[in-house]
Amino acid sequence: MNSMPTVLPTYAIDQSEVLHVDAAGTRSAATKGQTPITTVRPMVTKQPTGEVTQPVKIRAKNVDFFYGDNQVLHNVSLDIPEKSVTAFIGPSGCGKSTFLRMLNRMNDIIDGTRHTGDVLLEGSDVYAPSVDVVLLRKRVGMVFQKSTPFPKSIFENIAYGPRVAGLRNKAKLNEIVETSLKRAALWDEVKDRLNGSAMALSGGQQQRLCIARTLATDPDVVLMDEPASALDPASTARVEDLIFELKKNYTIVIVTHNMQQAARVSQRTAFFFQGVLVETGDTRALFTNPTEKQTEDYITGRFG
Repeated sequence: MNSMPTVLPTYAIDQSEVLHVDAAGTRSAATKGQTPITTVRPMVTKQPTGEVTQPVKIRAKNVDFFYGDNQVLHNVSLDIPEKSVTAFIGPSGCGKSTFLRMLNRMNDIIDGTRHTGDVLLEGSDVYAPSVDVVLLRKRVGMVFQKSTPFPKSIFENIAYGPRVAGLRNKAKLNEIVETSLKRAALWDEVKDRLNGSAMALSGGQQQRLCIARTLATDPDVVLMDEPASALDPASTARVEDLIFELKKNYTIVIVTHNMQQAARVSQRTAFFFQGVLVETGDTRALFTNPTEKQTEDYITGRFG
């Protein structure tokens, strides 16, 4: 008896037209936004290896992490390529946000934490005693789940980081504010009210403002911890479009519970479960032909 093919949900990988493939192999056009679509899992002779073929920006090697006596990451090794988007997926409490915060030492502010293993930024250990954590976080910026504009003007929100770094030249500050807002796709919406309160912006605008504020310090890497989870669909789409554009100039790492979002914006995906990095690889390969059964179970909704 012939066995039925394994059917996995497949998510639109980019914003171009995608195809619907039914169980009989019939292909039909699907318009943008029709996700998930269903496709027959392809038969392949070579499984994705998870190896990064482009230059590596961040490399983690054999990382364990502890909150007190509680170990939450177990022997995580992962390469993150430069000028691309890497998505971390997995159920709540699996360690993906903890690992994200390790990349710019945000966990240092929590008492009783410790780690073993190495986290390297362009080959340099970010946990070396000589590392200036303030400068590290300038190079590896972070955007949080909840938008956190300062109770200041739009201009002062963006200028804050450069001012803290010692910049006082007004013309240069004006240039940085304009450039950052343009990169965050917000300039046209706020250019006539830069002295107005940032708190008056909509939720989606506030999140893009926070992204612009991060870009103002000229980082190499931008970390995003569920940046669109509190936004409406239209605002989420704007943030996703922005992420797609930013990868041309920045290395972006995003934590998301939304697998469709991971599929839309990322080139590589890492699946975490119970503190273990189960599988990592090309996003398209991981979503259509995962190597590990745990990954397949998660993306098909069997748990999580």
